[in-house]
Amino acid sequence: MSKRQPTFLLLTALLFLLSCLLPTQAATAKKPRLKRVQDTAAALIEGSGPPYAGRPEAMALADEIAERHGLDRKWVRRTLGKARHVPQVVKLITPPPVSAPRNWQQYRSRFLEAERVQAGVAFWQTHRELLERASSTYGVPAEIIIGIIGVETYYGRHIGRYRVLDALATLAFDFPAEHPRAAQRTAFFRAELGEFLKLRQQAGADPFKARGSYAGAMGIPQFMPSSWARHAVDFDGDGRVDLVDSTADAIGSVASYFKAHHWQPGMPTHFPVDFDYERLDMPALLAPDIKPTFAVDQFTAKGILLGAAGRGHAGPLALVELQNGDYSPSYVAGTDNFYVVTRYNWSSYYALAVIELGQAVASALPAKDLQASTTPSNTGCSVSTQRSTSDAPICR
Repeated sequence: MSKRQPTFLLLTALLFLLSCLLPTQAATAKKPRLKRVQDTAAALIEGSGPPYAGRPEAMALADEIAERHGLDRKWVRRTLGKARHVPQVVKLITPPPVSAPRNWQQYRSRFLEAERVQAGVAFWQTHRELLERASSTYGVPAEIIIGIIGVETYYGRHIGRYRVLDALATLAFDFPAEHPRAAQRTAFFRAELGEFLKLRQQAGADPFKARGSYAGAMGIPQFMPSSWARHAVDFDGDGRVDLVDSTADAIGSVASYFKAHHWQPGMPTHFPVDFDYERLDMPALLAPDIKPTFAVDQFTAKGILLGAAGRGHAGPLALVELQNGDYSPSYVAGTDNFYVVTRYNWSSYYALAVIELGQAVASALPAKDLQASTTPSNTGCSVSTQRSTSDAPICR
Protein backbone atom coordinates (compact mmCIF):
# COMPACT_ATOMS: atom_id res chain seq x y z
CA MET A 1 0.00 0.00 0.00
CA SER A 2 1.39 3.46 -0.95
CA LYS A 3 1.86 6.20 1.62
CA ARG A 4 -0.70 8.37 -0.20
CA GLN A 5 -3.55 5.89 0.14
CA PRO A 6 -4.37 6.50 3.85
CA THR A 7 -4.48 10.25 3.19
CA PHE A 8 -6.72 9.74 0.16
CA LEU A 9 -9.07 7.47 2.10
CA LEU A 10 -9.23 9.94 4.99
CA LEU A 11 -10.13 12.83 2.64
CA THR A 12 -12.78 10.70 0.94
CA ALA A 13 -14.35 9.84 4.30
CA LEU A 14 -14.38 13.50 5.34
CA LEU A 15 -16.03 14.57 2.09
CA PHE A 16 -18.69 11.88 2.54
CA LEU A 17 -19.45 13.09 6.07
CA LEU A 18 -19.70 16.70 4.90
CA SER A 19 -22.09 15.71 2.12
CA CYS A 20 -24.35 14.06 4.69
CA LEU A 21 -24.31 17.04 7.02
CA LEU A 22 -24.74 19.83 4.46
CA PRO A 23 -28.32 20.26 3.07
CA THR A 24 -28.92 19.79 -0.61
CA GLN A 25 -30.05 22.74 -2.72
CA ALA A 26 -33.62 21.39 -2.84
CA ALA A 27 -33.77 20.97 0.92
CA THR A 28 -32.42 24.49 1.42
CA ALA A 29 -35.08 25.90 -0.90
CA LYS A 30 -37.85 24.41 1.26
CA LYS A 31 -36.59 25.79 4.57
CA PRO A 32 -38.55 29.08 4.67
CA ARG A 33 -41.88 27.27 4.15
CA LEU A 34 -41.12 24.56 6.71
CA LYS A 35 -39.85 27.10 9.24
CA ARG A 36 -43.11 29.07 9.02
CA VAL A 37 -45.25 26.00 9.67
CA GLN A 38 -42.96 24.76 12.44
CA ASP A 39 -43.09 28.13 14.19
CA THR A 40 -46.89 27.88 14.30
CA ALA A 41 -46.96 24.22 15.34
CA ALA A 42 -44.50 24.86 18.18
CA ALA A 43 -47.11 26.95 19.98
CA LEU A 44 -49.98 24.48 19.42
CA ILE A 45 -52.89 24.88 21.81
CA GLU A 46 -54.93 21.73 22.40
CA GLY A 47 -58.03 21.16 24.47
CA SER A 48 -57.57 20.37 28.16
CA GLY A 49 -61.11 19.42 29.09
CA PRO A 50 -62.65 15.94 29.10
CA PRO A 51 -63.14 14.32 25.67
CA TYR A 52 -66.48 14.99 24.01
CA ALA A 53 -67.14 11.24 23.79
CA GLY A 54 -68.82 11.61 27.17
CA ARG A 55 -71.30 14.21 25.89
CA PRO A 56 -74.54 12.68 24.50
CA GLU A 57 -75.24 15.76 22.37
CA ALA A 58 -71.80 15.43 20.77
CA MET A 59 -72.41 11.82 19.82
CA ALA A 60 -75.87 12.74 18.50
CA LEU A 61 -74.31 15.41 16.29
CA ALA A 62 -71.67 12.91 15.15
CA ASP A 63 -74.48 10.67 13.89
CA GLU A 64 -76.12 13.61 12.11
CA ILE A 65 -72.83 14.63 10.47
CA ALA A 66 -72.17 11.09 9.30
CA GLU A 67 -75.63 10.84 7.73
CA ARG A 68 -75.60 14.33 6.19
CA HIS A 69 -72.16 14.01 4.59
CA GLY A 70 -72.13 10.29 3.87
CA LEU A 71 -69.26 9.61 6.28
CA ASP A 72 -68.49 6.45 8.22
CA ARG A 73 -70.47 6.72 11.45
CA LYS A 74 -67.89 4.96 13.60
CA TRP A 75 -65.09 7.16 12.27
CA VAL A 76 -67.02 10.34 12.99
CA ARG A 77 -67.95 9.20 16.50
CA ARG A 78 -64.41 8.13 17.26
CA THR A 79 -62.88 11.34 15.90
CA LEU A 80 -65.31 13.77 17.47
CA GLY A 81 -65.22 11.79 20.69
CA LYS A 82 -61.49 12.51 21.05
CA ALA A 83 -61.95 16.28 20.68
CA ARG A 84 -61.47 18.27 23.88
CA HIS A 85 -62.80 21.53 25.28
CA VAL A 86 -60.50 24.58 24.98
CA PRO A 87 -61.27 27.15 27.72
CA GLN A 88 -59.25 29.86 25.96
CA VAL A 89 -61.48 29.60 22.88
CA VAL A 90 -64.56 30.37 24.97
CA LYS A 91 -62.78 33.32 26.55
CA LEU A 92 -61.75 34.75 23.19
CA ILE A 93 -65.19 34.37 21.60
CA THR A 94 -67.01 35.98 24.58
CA PRO A 95 -67.66 39.73 24.22
CA PRO A 96 -66.02 41.82 26.98
CA PRO A 97 -68.41 43.05 29.73
CA VAL A 98 -67.76 46.68 28.83
CA SER A 99 -66.66 47.37 25.30
CA ALA A 100 -64.25 50.22 24.70
CA PRO A 101 -65.34 52.68 22.02
CA ARG A 102 -64.34 51.49 18.57
CA ASN A 103 -61.44 53.38 17.04
CA TRP A 104 -60.74 53.15 13.33
CA GLN A 105 -57.41 54.94 13.55
CA GLN A 106 -56.11 52.52 16.19
CA TYR A 107 -57.47 49.51 14.32
CA ARG A 108 -55.89 50.75 11.08
CA SER A 109 -52.49 51.24 12.71
CA ARG A 110 -52.31 47.52 13.59
CA PHE A 111 -52.21 46.58 9.91
CA LEU A 112 -50.66 49.58 8.18
CA GLU A 113 -47.37 49.50 10.08
CA ALA A 114 -44.21 49.77 7.97
CA GLU A 115 -43.05 46.19 8.61
CA ARG A 116 -46.26 44.66 7.32
CA VAL A 117 -46.24 46.90 4.25
CA GLN A 118 -42.67 45.85 3.44
CA ALA A 119 -43.57 42.20 4.00
CA GLY A 120 -46.37 42.74 1.49
CA VAL A 121 -43.94 44.22 -1.02
CA ALA A 122 -41.67 41.17 -0.67
CA PHE A 123 -44.67 38.82 -0.98
CA TRP A 124 -45.86 40.62 -4.13
CA GLN A 125 -42.41 40.55 -5.72
CA THR A 126 -41.94 36.86 -4.92
CA HIS A 127 -45.37 35.83 -6.22
CA ARG A 128 -45.91 38.42 -8.95
CA GLU A 129 -46.76 35.88 -11.66
CA LEU A 130 -49.27 34.08 -9.42
CA LEU A 131 -50.96 37.36 -8.53
CA GLU A 132 -51.08 38.33 -12.19
CA ARG A 133 -52.67 35.01 -13.14
CA ALA A 134 -55.20 35.12 -10.30
CA SER A 135 -56.15 38.69 -11.18
CA SER A 136 -56.57 37.76 -14.83
CA THR A 137 -58.50 34.55 -14.10
CA TYR A 138 -60.94 35.90 -11.52
CA GLY A 139 -61.03 39.64 -12.19
CA VAL A 140 -59.89 40.54 -8.67
CA PRO A 141 -57.10 43.14 -8.24
CA ALA A 142 -53.80 41.89 -6.88
CA GLU A 143 -53.87 44.50 -4.14
CA ILE A 144 -57.12 43.10 -2.73
CA ILE A 145 -55.54 39.64 -2.55
CA ILE A 146 -52.44 41.17 -0.97
CA GLY A 147 -54.56 43.07 1.56
CA ILE A 148 -56.51 39.97 2.61
CA ILE A 149 -53.48 37.73 3.13
CA GLY A 150 -51.60 40.53 4.87
CA VAL A 151 -54.37 41.25 7.36
CA GLU A 152 -55.32 37.61 7.92
CA THR A 153 -51.93 35.96 8.50
CA TYR A 154 -49.16 38.53 7.91
CA TYR A 155 -48.42 36.80 4.57
CA GLY A 156 -48.50 33.30 6.02
CA ARG A 157 -46.43 33.97 9.13
CA HIS A 158 -49.27 33.37 11.59
CA ILE A 159 -51.68 30.68 10.44
CA GLY A 160 -53.02 29.68 13.86
CA ARG A 161 -52.07 27.87 17.05
CA TYR A 162 -55.24 25.94 17.87
CA ARG A 163 -56.08 22.38 17.02
CA VAL A 164 -59.02 22.97 14.68
CA LEU A 165 -61.00 19.93 15.81
CA ASP A 166 -60.86 21.07 19.45
CA ALA A 167 -61.71 24.70 18.60
CA LEU A 168 -64.73 23.81 16.46
CA ALA A 169 -66.01 21.23 18.96
CA THR A 170 -65.72 23.77 21.79
CA LEU A 171 -67.70 26.36 19.85
CA ALA A 172 -70.24 23.79 18.67
CA PHE A 173 -71.08 22.48 22.15
CA ASP A 174 -69.93 25.14 24.63
CA PHE A 175 -70.54 28.45 22.88
CA PRO A 176 -71.06 31.10 25.60
CA ALA A 177 -74.77 31.48 26.30
CA GLU A 178 -74.35 35.19 27.16
CA HIS A 179 -73.32 36.00 23.60
CA PRO A 180 -76.08 38.04 21.90
CA ARG A 181 -76.14 35.63 18.94
CA ALA A 182 -75.42 32.41 20.81
CA ALA A 183 -78.04 30.23 19.08
CA GLN A 184 -77.07 31.40 15.59
CA ARG A 185 -73.36 31.03 16.21
CA THR A 186 -73.76 27.59 17.77
CA ALA A 187 -75.58 26.40 14.65
CA PHE A 188 -72.87 27.93 12.48
CA PHE A 189 -70.03 26.15 14.27
CA ARG A 190 -71.86 22.84 14.31
CA ALA A 191 -72.19 23.10 10.53
CA GLU A 192 -68.50 24.04 10.23
CA LEU A 193 -67.53 21.06 12.38
CA GLY A 194 -69.32 18.78 9.92
CA GLU A 195 -67.64 20.46 6.95
CA PHE A 196 -64.25 20.09 8.62
CA LEU A 197 -64.70 16.35 9.24
CA LYS A 198 -65.88 15.87 5.67
CA LEU A 199 -62.84 17.76 4.31
CA ARG A 200 -60.35 15.75 6.33
CA GLN A 201 -62.00 12.41 5.56
CA GLN A 202 -62.17 13.09 1.82
CA ALA A 203 -58.53 14.21 1.76
CA GLY A 204 -57.39 11.24 3.83
CA ALA A 205 -55.83 13.73 6.23
CA ASP A 206 -55.45 13.39 9.98
CA PRO A 207 -58.16 15.58 11.58
CA PHE A 208 -56.02 15.97 14.70
CA LYS A 209 -53.13 17.63 12.86
CA ALA A 210 -55.00 20.63 11.43
CA ARG A 211 -54.03 23.94 13.05
CA GLY A 212 -55.91 27.20 12.77
CA SER A 213 -57.42 30.17 14.56
CA TYR A 214 -59.47 29.93 17.74
CA ALA A 215 -62.56 30.06 15.49
CA GLY A 216 -61.39 27.20 13.26
CA ALA A 217 -60.14 29.22 10.28
CA MET A 218 -57.27 27.54 8.43
CA GLY A 219 -54.30 28.20 6.20
CA ILE A 220 -52.66 31.25 4.68
CA PRO A 221 -56.02 32.89 3.80
CA GLN A 222 -57.79 31.65 6.97
CA PHE A 223 -60.70 29.87 5.31
CA MET A 224 -63.41 28.33 7.43
CA PRO A 225 -64.07 24.68 6.43
CA SER A 226 -67.20 25.54 4.41
CA SER A 227 -65.32 28.23 2.48
CA TRP A 228 -62.48 25.77 1.87
CA ALA A 229 -65.00 23.27 0.44
CA ARG A 230 -66.80 25.80 -1.75
CA HIS A 231 -64.18 28.30 -2.88
CA ALA A 232 -60.65 26.88 -2.48
CA VAL A 233 -58.93 25.97 -5.75
CA ASP A 234 -55.93 23.93 -6.85
CA PHE A 235 -54.09 26.90 -8.34
CA ASP A 236 -50.70 25.19 -8.59
CA GLY A 237 -52.12 22.20 -10.47
CA ASP A 238 -50.69 19.49 -8.22
CA GLY A 239 -54.01 17.67 -7.93
CA ARG A 240 -54.92 18.78 -4.41
CA VAL A 241 -56.02 21.91 -2.58
CA ASP A 242 -53.56 22.98 0.11
CA LEU A 243 -54.09 26.35 1.76
CA VAL A 244 -51.45 25.72 4.42
CA ASP A 245 -48.30 25.09 2.39
CA SER A 246 -49.24 26.22 -1.12
CA THR A 247 -49.06 29.97 -1.61
CA ALA A 248 -50.39 29.45 -5.13
CA ASP A 249 -53.54 27.75 -3.86
CA ALA A 250 -53.98 30.49 -1.23
CA ILE A 251 -53.72 33.30 -3.78
CA GLY A 252 -56.04 31.60 -6.26
CA SER A 253 -58.54 30.72 -3.55
CA VAL A 254 -58.82 34.29 -2.25
CA ALA A 255 -59.52 35.49 -5.78
CA SER A 256 -62.01 32.64 -6.28
CA TYR A 257 -63.80 33.62 -3.07
CA PHE A 258 -64.23 37.22 -4.20
CA LYS A 259 -65.48 36.25 -7.63
CA ALA A 260 -68.03 33.89 -6.04
CA HIS A 261 -69.25 36.79 -3.89
CA HIS A 262 -69.80 38.95 -6.99
CA TRP A 263 -66.74 41.19 -7.09
CA GLN A 264 -67.18 43.58 -10.03
CA PRO A 265 -63.91 44.30 -11.91
CA GLY A 266 -63.11 47.97 -12.29
CA MET A 267 -65.59 49.18 -9.66
CA PRO A 268 -64.10 51.27 -6.81
CA THR A 269 -64.69 50.04 -3.29
CA HIS A 270 -65.57 53.45 -1.88
CA PHE A 271 -65.58 57.22 -2.37
CA PRO A 272 -64.85 60.09 0.03
CA VAL A 273 -67.82 62.08 1.29
CA ASP A 274 -68.67 65.44 2.76
CA PHE A 275 -71.97 66.62 4.21
CA ASP A 276 -74.59 69.22 3.38
CA TYR A 277 -75.68 69.71 6.99
CA GLU A 278 -78.89 71.55 6.08
CA ARG A 279 -80.23 68.45 4.29
CA LEU A 280 -78.34 65.75 6.19
CA ASP A 281 -80.55 62.83 7.25
CA MET A 282 -77.98 60.76 9.15
CA PRO A 283 -80.45 58.29 10.77
CA ALA A 284 -81.87 57.30 7.39
CA LEU A 285 -78.42 57.05 5.81
CA LEU A 286 -77.06 54.79 8.56
CA ALA A 287 -80.18 52.61 8.90
CA PRO A 288 -79.13 50.04 6.22
CA ASP A 289 -75.70 49.77 7.88
CA ILE A 290 -73.04 48.84 5.27
CA LYS A 291 -75.42 47.32 2.72
CA PRO A 292 -75.40 49.52 -0.43
CA THR A 293 -78.97 50.73 -0.70
CA PHE A 294 -79.15 54.27 -2.05
CA ALA A 295 -78.90 55.37 -5.65
CA VAL A 296 -76.58 58.35 -6.11
CA ASP A 297 -79.46 60.84 -6.41
CA GLN A 298 -81.06 59.45 -3.24
CA PHE A 299 -77.71 59.62 -1.49
CA THR A 300 -77.14 63.26 -2.36
CA ALA A 301 -80.76 64.19 -1.60
CA LYS A 302 -80.16 63.06 1.97
CA GLY A 303 -77.24 65.43 2.40
CA ILE A 304 -74.18 63.60 1.05
CA LEU A 305 -71.69 65.51 -1.09
CA LEU A 306 -69.70 63.39 -3.56
CA GLY A 307 -66.85 64.17 -5.92
CA ALA A 308 -67.10 63.64 -9.67
CA ALA A 309 -66.18 59.95 -9.49
CA GLY A 310 -68.78 59.28 -6.82
CA ARG A 311 -71.50 61.20 -8.67
CA GLY A 312 -70.72 59.15 -11.77
CA HIS A 313 -71.07 55.81 -9.98
CA ALA A 314 -73.82 53.66 -11.51
CA GLY A 315 -74.59 51.35 -8.57
CA PRO A 316 -76.01 51.73 -5.06
CA LEU A 317 -74.05 53.25 -2.19
CA ALA A 318 -73.96 52.94 1.59
CA LEU A 319 -72.79 55.48 4.13
CA VAL A 320 -70.10 53.63 6.11
CA GLU A 321 -69.37 55.07 9.53
CA LEU A 322 -66.11 54.26 11.34
CA GLN A 323 -65.86 55.41 14.94
CA ASN A 324 -62.64 57.04 16.19
CA GLY A 325 -63.06 56.74 19.94
CA ASP A 326 -63.56 60.19 21.47
CA TYR A 327 -62.92 61.92 18.14
CA SER A 328 -65.21 62.49 15.18
CA PRO A 329 -66.06 59.41 13.11
CA SER A 330 -64.72 58.82 9.63
CA TYR A 331 -67.12 58.23 6.74
CA VAL A 332 -66.93 56.80 3.25
CA ALA A 333 -69.48 55.93 0.58
CA GLY A 334 -69.23 52.17 0.18
CA THR A 335 -70.02 50.46 -3.12
CA ASP A 336 -71.07 46.88 -3.83
CA ASN A 337 -67.37 45.96 -3.95
CA PHE A 338 -66.83 47.35 -0.45
CA TYR A 339 -69.67 45.12 0.69
CA VAL A 340 -68.01 42.13 -1.03
CA VAL A 341 -64.86 42.67 1.07
CA THR A 342 -67.02 42.51 4.20
CA ARG A 343 -68.21 39.05 3.15
CA TYR A 344 -64.73 37.81 4.06
CA ASN A 345 -65.13 39.31 7.54
CA TRP A 346 -68.35 41.10 8.48
CA SER A 347 -66.73 44.34 9.54
CA SER A 348 -66.36 47.68 7.78
CA TYR A 349 -63.19 48.31 9.83
CA TYR A 350 -61.71 45.06 8.55
CA ALA A 351 -62.71 45.82 4.96
CA LEU A 352 -61.13 49.25 4.90
CA ALA A 353 -57.95 47.93 6.55
CA VAL A 354 -57.67 45.28 3.82
CA ILE A 355 -58.21 47.88 1.11
CA GLU A 356 -55.75 50.40 2.53
CA LEU A 357 -53.06 47.80 3.23
CA GLY A 358 -53.31 46.63 -0.38
CA GLN A 359 -53.03 50.23 -1.55
CA ALA A 360 -50.03 50.89 0.70
CA VAL A 361 -48.20 47.82 -0.60
CA ALA A 362 -48.99 48.75 -4.21
CA SER A 363 -47.73 52.30 -3.61
CA ALA A 364 -44.46 50.95 -2.15
CA LEU A 365 -43.80 48.64 -5.10
CA PRO A 366 -41.34 49.44 -7.88
CA ALA A 367 -43.26 50.27 -11.07
CA LYS A 368 -42.18 47.07 -12.83
CA ASP A 369 -43.79 44.89 -10.14
CA LEU A 370 -47.02 46.86 -10.06
CA GLN A 371 -47.84 45.41 -13.49
CA ALA A 372 -49.02 42.28 -11.63
CA SER A 373 -52.34 44.04 -11.08
CA THR A 374 -53.54 43.57 -14.63
CA THR A 375 -57.21 44.12 -13.76
CA PRO A 376 -58.20 47.78 -13.22
CA SER A 377 -58.60 48.00 -9.48
CA ASN A 378 -59.69 51.45 -8.32
CA THR A 379 -60.05 49.68 -5.01
CA GLY A 380 -60.78 52.80 -3.08
CA CYS A 381 -59.81 56.18 -1.83
CA SER A 382 -57.97 57.16 1.30
CA VAL A 383 -60.09 58.21 4.24
CA SER A 384 -59.36 60.41 7.21
CA THR A 385 -61.24 62.38 9.80
CA GLN A 386 -60.49 65.50 7.76
CA ARG A 387 -63.25 65.62 5.18
CA SER A 388 -62.44 66.98 1.73
CA THR A 389 -64.74 69.03 -0.50
CA SER A 390 -62.51 68.32 -3.49
CA ASP A 391 -64.44 67.31 -6.62
CA ALA A 392 -62.08 64.34 -7.22
CA PRO A 393 -61.72 61.36 -4.88
CA ILE A 394 -58.38 60.92 -3.15
CA CYS A 395 -57.34 57.74 -4.93
CA ARG A 396 -53.88 56.40 -5.62
